[in-house]
Amino acid sequence: MEIKQYQSIIEAILFASGEPVELGRIAEVLEIDADTAERLTEDLMHEVNTRDGGLMIVKLDKSYQMCTKNEYAEYIRKALDIRRNTPLSQAAMEVLAIIAYNQPVTKAFVDQVRGVDCGAVIQGLVAKNLVEEKGRLELPGRPLVYGTTADFLRCFGISSLNELPAIPQKDDSDMVETNFDEIIEENSGNPNESMAAVSAAAVE
Repeated sequence: MEIKQYQSIIEAILFASGEPVELGRIAEVLEIDADTAERLTEDLMHEVNTRDGGLMIVKLDKSYQMCTKNEYAEYIRKALDIRRNTPLSQAAMEVLAIIAYNQPVTKAFVDQVRGVDCGAVIQGLVAKNLVEEKGRLELPGRPLVYGTTADFLRCFGISSLNELPAIPQKDDSDMVETNFDEIIEENSGNPNESMAAVSAAAVE
């Protein structure tokens, strides 16, 4: 099979899925090794993302997803009558930052950092698919642990958690608070700077 045929199959899989597809699954379907699958998908991603069209491919950790380009978001909302999500509260922004930088974490850990019960806030983030359950600790009561999702990565325009910015120092007087929700809805501006600002507030 020629390279173009492989890439056409990958493109069709990503388009039909609508969800992130793991690289291992792509390699399995095409019956090729993971390195070849990654090279083919990366080349396809570059081709799709640079062509004059409305679609793009994003890398989310070890998965790939096809989605629409950011500049067409408003037109899509109008066409599909999609309403904006309810903005995240300051508490939700802080909890999300705590989870993102310390995952996997328990509710008790988040409660301890913030000094208040965060159960309802965590469940709100789960409902928005920014946070998800990652399993249970082998401790008395087997508490749930939480981590961020592929949607979290996509909203912040990063491919993996390794791309999260370093947490700024508390004495950084130039740190400016940023509207976390605008990034989540628009995926515009500099999400790394915004995440850093949120994390600073969360760990104070």
